[in-house]
Amino acid sequence: MASKDTDTKRAKRSDRDPETGRFLPGNGGGPGNPHAARVAALRSALLEAVTPADLAAIAKMLVRAARGGDVAAAKVVFERTLGRPLEADILERLEKLEQALEEGVQ
Repeated sequence: MASKDTDTKRAKRSDRDPETGRFLPGNGGGPGNPHAARVAALRSALLEAVTPADLAAIAKMLVRAARGGDVAAAKVVFERTLGRPLEADILERLEKLEQALEEGVQ
């Protein structure tokens, strides 16, 4: 249950339902992200500037750096090609789930 202070704040907002605090139908939803248009324009410019040959050259340099002992480069190569490694906690939870499923089946 909501506190009395929260109920008072909800009641003051005319664009919200006084019971639930949710927006009422017809609400404009706000101004959105003011930086989205600029980010979209920058992303478009970058996509236009980079060619498949550029990406291949960058990838080859990254692999060369990784082979030369650059651990950060190796990490990028592995994460981009193999995916990010699973956290140990997730692996432990999966093992417990598998064990529970096996016990339930037997």
